[in-house]
Amino acid sequence: MVISFLLGQLLPTESPSISERNSLKPKAKMAEPATKEKKMMIPDWTKLPKELLQIVTDKMNCFEVVHARSVSTLWRSAFPFPASLLRSSYSLPTYPVEKEGLCSLEKIPVVLVVDESGSEFFMGLVGGDDSAYYMEAPSPLQCSLRVKLEKSDPTSMNVIGSQILSLGHQCRIVCWDPKGLRTTFRNAAILPLNGEGGRGEFAVLRSYLGTLLVLKSATRKWVRLPGVPRSSCNGLVTFRGRFYASFSDNDIYVIHPYSLRADRLMPPPNMNNGSNHLIPAGDDELFLVNKSKLATVPKTFIVSRLVGLGWVEVDDLGDRVLFLRKDANVCFSANQLPDGCGVTGNSILFNARPGDETYFYKYGPPDVPKENVVAEWRSSKESRVKFIDSHEAYAFRVEF
Repeated sequence: MVISFLLGQLLPTESPSISERNSLKPKAKMAEPATKEKKMMIPDWTKLPKELLQIVTDKMNCFEVVHARSVSTLWRSAFPFPASLLRSSYSLPTYPVEKEGLCSLEKIPVVLVVDESGSEFFMGLVGGDDSAYYMEAPSPLQCSLRVKLEKSDPTSMNVIGSQILSLGHQCRIVCWDPKGLRTTFRNAAILPLNGEGGRGEFAVLRSYLGTLLVLKSATRKWVRLPGVPRSSCNGLVTFRGRFYASFSDNDIYVIHPYSLRADRLMPPPNMNNGSNHLIPAGDDELFLVNKSKLATVPKTFIVSRLVGLGWVEVDDLGDRVLFLRKDANVCFSANQLPDGCGVTGNSILFNARPGDETYFYKYGPPDVPKENVVAEWRSSKESRVKFIDSHEAYAFRVEF
């Protein structure tokens, strides 16, 4: 087990046994009887300096940390809860009438859970009572995940034998009216401002009634972002310290959080007149999936990655899997999934309605020969995907 291996590297080398030590003494002397004091003491690794414990934690993913915390109360006190699974909240003024205390931005973790069988997948938000998932540990030897699906009551799932992947965070603007009614706006993003003396400051971008609003924590004022289309914004992401926004007219802009300058990106070649989906792959690459609006079966779309201020079409995603959903898109590595789970890299999955069956899209020769088309992103028949839920949580089963 990876956890045991990492901890083992930090334990002192085992000292010689008492019999071994006695064998080195002159034979004329009688061997002294073993006492409790002379028995090998098992070191308590939880007493290691915090710096060394931090090295251990840094080499573990959130899945391993959660499992380590479930071993005992001692282990739980030694390992802090993974930061990637913590929810953050920032108090903001409301808009257009500015009132404090009635609006906040929530930065909510998104996880992918693969059950013990390796065939059922659960994807959703982790956090408070309104989230799809909620981490809980009712006893030292059990770690549970409360799963809240659309058409069922919340249930607890023991995740000791499951795989947990962190998929980043999703931002939401939450507002309350004087009567306490809650309204949620999902199209929002936040970036820290630490580069120009703004330590602890941040900038928030949100979509509001066909325009973009921006707020800096230093001024706490919502203002309309200049230099962007007045059309509806259908996607907001952050990548390498910049905001990226896609609009209904197919324009895509990069917004610099300090100057708030907006630059239009060159569109990808052969772009369809359809919908755009922005998907960051960590800080490595930013992908754009452009899907045609035509009611054709199978779907036609192109995949591009950001290069400078433009897009370059790609046909190979490496080990990555892109999952496109209605509220936010995510990317994860197939190499992190259990062997034989039916999910492989260089593939794309679109969410579907509960009960619907679909397939992963892969790049290869078209199912039906087309003129001047050697290869395209097509529906692969390798693994059939049946969606169990697609509301707050996305639950699906992979059959192959």
